[in-house]
Amino acid sequence: MRKADSEVTEPIGVRRVTVPASVDMVNVLGPRDEFLRILERDLAADVHVRGNEVTFTGTPTDVTVGFEVLTELITIVRTGQGLTGDAVERVVGMTALSAETLRPAEVLTQNILSSRGRTIRPKTLNQKRYVDAIDEHTVVFGIGPAGTGKTYLAMAKAVQALQAKEVNRIILTRPAVEAGERLGFLPGTLYEKIDPYLRPLYDALHDMIDPESIPRLMTAGTIEVAPLAYMRGRSLNDAFIILDEAQNTSPEQMKMFLTRLGFGSKMVVTGDVTQVDLPGSTSSGLRVVQEILDRTQDVEFCRLTAQDVVRHRLVSDIVEAYGRWDADQEEQSGRGSGPRSGSGGSGRRRR
Repeated sequence: MRKADSEVTEPIGVRRVTVPASVDMVNVLGPRDEFLRILERDLAADVHVRGNEVTFTGTPTDVTVGFEVLTELITIVRTGQGLTGDAVERVVGMTALSAETLRPAEVLTQNILSSRGRTIRPKTLNQKRYVDAIDEHTVVFGIGPAGTGKTYLAMAKAVQALQAKEVNRIILTRPAVEAGERLGFLPGTLYEKIDPYLRPLYDALHDMIDPESIPRLMTAGTIEVAPLAYMRGRSLNDAFIILDEAQNTSPEQMKMFLTRLGFGSKMVVTGDVTQVDLPGSTSSGLRVVQEILDRTQDVEFCRLTAQDVVRHRLVSDIVEAYGRWDADQEEQSGRGSGPRSGSGGSGRRRR
């Protein structure tokens, strides 16, 4: 993304980065210059490579961003962590946020958990804030759209805490809310009916723990996966507790869950307030709790956005498109309908 000469209002600047001889240029520029093409596409400065020297030409602001991006890429490579096209794009995006104090290399090289030949790390600034909040607070809410790593990172922190003997068990729970299907029509026993709702939690566990050891850990009670209704009446001590899909809890269920917190325990609550499957007349406990506990000490609300989506890059575009559509619908609804007589200005939500 290069600016035409007529658009440049600042004097032209030049900055050069010399890649150390100990760093392979292929690792920095990518196979077949894949990463170089990303820099040329996403940076507003012209990029030229000669030997192990990279030159950025453009306005002083643009060349500074280019210089910082390449410096961060070199730092990441020197840690032994390989770069990907996705990581390069994220470094460019994070570096452009000049007000941030965190360096992209600090975000992308923070190891949470290593298992079965792969390492789980935050990939965005908000994800790092979320992971740090879990370390620093007893109750953390991770709120954001699909694909932002809310549940996955919480699971990784839970497994890390268990391995470090900071807790004695992991408890994973979800509300078994019908999303267009009815439990009564599903075949099998109660556990078999509930299993589809808990399957995403099992999938994440298999990424982080040896699958052969999971049945043993579950039999011993070290790992428990259960619907939210099974939490009632319990006091959960020395546990890392994760409530997933919390937007589908009622305010009463949310209160019930939060008051299960015992000594030596940590809670993470995740959800997406734009995907509520509750009946139209039922308020989401995740929406209400933000107003109730917003100023409560040792409770932290972390909000992730479409920019934090770490699935296929099209998912981020889909999330943003739906957000714009929802905003347009609300605006049109506000213009086209005023308070109805006898309704108190409220009506049933459109499905």
